[in-house]
Amino acid sequence: MTTPISDEHMRTMMTTTRGYTSVILKSGPNRHMDGVGAIIWEHGRRNFALRADGLMPIVLPVIDGSDVCGLCVFDLDLDETRKVMDDDPGVRAGVFVYEAHPCRSFPGDALPETPRLPAA
Repeated sequence: MTTPISDEHMRTMMTTTRGYTSVILKSGPNRHMDGVGAIIWEHGRRNFALRADGLMPIVLPVIDGSDVCGLCVFDLDLDETRKVMDDDPGVRAGVFVYEAHPCRSFPGDALPETPRLPAA
């Protein structure tokens, strides 16, 4: 069952959105090189720091074995996001490549504390 949403509510809510940047992280040409585990570990450490600093409030590692390794949302504009991503240890090493896209969302949106899906 879904909650009914009026046109008035939609119009009001659309005025509250603001810009963010979404990133799709994919496997790069060096994804399977020797020593990749240490690079990925440092990439993860950096993601924890970016999250703690509020620059990347949504971090979603993808666990389906595809070439998509992760998704995230930056509270930065597109150019600032590209600078951050270009300095990522995994991107610098060619372990990952990325796409960055400007997007809009509602400030304060968050993932639910108790997920509906079981942990994978």
